[in-house]
Amino acid sequence: MAQTQVMDETSRGQSRLMEPAILPVWLNQRAISNRGYIGLWISMAVIIATFQLGAGGVAGLPLPIVIATIFFANLLLGIVMAMTADIGTEHGISFAVYLRAPFGTVGTHIPSITRGIVAAIWFGIQTYLGALALNGIFSYLTGFDNWVIWYIGFAVLQVINTAMGIRAVERLAKIAAPAIMAISVWMYFTLDGLATASGKDIWSFAGDAEISIVALFVANMAFWSSLAVDIPNITRFLKVEAGTKSFFKRNKNVFLAQFIALPVVQSWIALIGAVSFIAAGDWNPITVIQGQGTGITLVVLLVMVVLAQWSTNTSANLIPAALTFVNAGAPWITYAMGLVLAAIVGTLAMPWLILDHLFTYLGLYGAMLASLGGIMICDYFVIRKRRLNVPELYEEEGQFKYIAGCNPAGLIAWAVGGALAIYAIDLSYFVGFFTAFALYWVLMKAWILPKFKQDELVHTDDEKYLATSINRNWVYLDGQGMVKMDCSSIPAHALSREDL
Repeated sequence: MAQTQVMDETSRGQSRLMEPAILPVWLNQRAISNRGYIGLWISMAVIIATFQLGAGGVAGLPLPIVIATIFFANLLLGIVMAMTADIGTEHGISFAVYLRAPFGTVGTHIPSITRGIVAAIWFGIQTYLGALALNGIFSYLTGFDNWVIWYIGFAVLQVINTAMGIRAVERLAKIAAPAIMAISVWMYFTLDGLATASGKDIWSFAGDAEISIVALFVANMAFWSSLAVDIPNITRFLKVEAGTKSFFKRNKNVFLAQFIALPVVQSWIALIGAVSFIAAGDWNPITVIQGQGTGITLVVLLVMVVLAQWSTNTSANLIPAALTFVNAGAPWITYAMGLVLAAIVGTLAMPWLILDHLFTYLGLYGAMLASLGGIMICDYFVIRKRRLNVPELYEEEGQFKYIAGCNPAGLIAWAVGGALAIYAIDLSYFVGFFTAFALYWVLMKAWILPKFKQDELVHTDDEKYLATSINRNWVYLDGQGMVKMDCSSIPAHALSREDL
């Protein structure tokens, strides 16, 4: 019997739910170390759009209040993120595949593609901002002025790097993180000097715009609400302590990144954006310093721009978008094709227009994705208690078929939670999360579970429905389907993945 996870074209064609990039990741394929995961989060947090969050806050609030608000918003979001991360560390499955449980094998495409489009748009925004900076710098150095060319070249470079696999993404983050942080320190003191020279004290500055602490808090939670739901795409590759049922031991490599790296670095970069606004009235410190510097200053800025946007886009935007498109188009859309599609969608969304309304955009998509987070946590922790019938996630006629492939409980809870969150936009994240959580629980208990048997709820067998906790892997065997195996039983020729 051929034991392989890399399915041939015949076996792929047997199911629209199968494609190598969305099969479970085994314990001996978990390539991201603790240091690498921290590096990923440092790199992801250092993005040009974060500068705008700090500047938007200080336009109406004192700087210490702005930084404290951003820190605690990210700390709270880290709790949600650490919980959804367990889907990846425990079962090794991606976000879109997991959504087959609460939404159905067909219904998964509605929320997952929504998230994929959001990720693709963020890719476009990041690439556009990077292209503008690159164009400005090289226009000064060489006289060549064409941001469109830089956009295309930068986009292609990022797609190629991500297509090389998660190890290439981690290596980039390990290089980018320390370089970015060093440059950011230099940026802070440069901008602080500009503010002092113009007679402004950054810590006593107070803008006159109407900005509430609550609005800033919710906007910052919305900023990373996308990764709060699809972080399993990354944590399924994170090295874990196998054979332990302790949530904290199993996810110990998640916590330092989620609860220290993210809130600290996000606050730091927002601080730089705020200081830039105070010093020059411009939220973008790249533009401000570029206007003040020459020679080596512009080269340093070039390094900052390239590394910050590149390292963020690969892990936070391209991978999530590509996997949702692969999930929707399997087995015909491969991982590489999904990456290209993500880049195209992100460009067609015209990110240069969205950037002018960033806070509105954050509020709208944050509302919808907050609802999704509430459903995921309710389904995984409250209803299934982390046990998951993973083989059935890959069966078209299995327990997750529900009604024509859709679970109405998930779809209704998501729609209602999202709609109420948009209506109460100032509290969107909280309204969406808790409304969807509660409504999903009620609908599942009163309607869906009595009609559609969920085997992991009937037979609460940890040995059958857990993976990492019992030192096992979910492995697809050609001709046999999904089975559970320990690492020593998996043949070496079956270890190849297109996304490693």
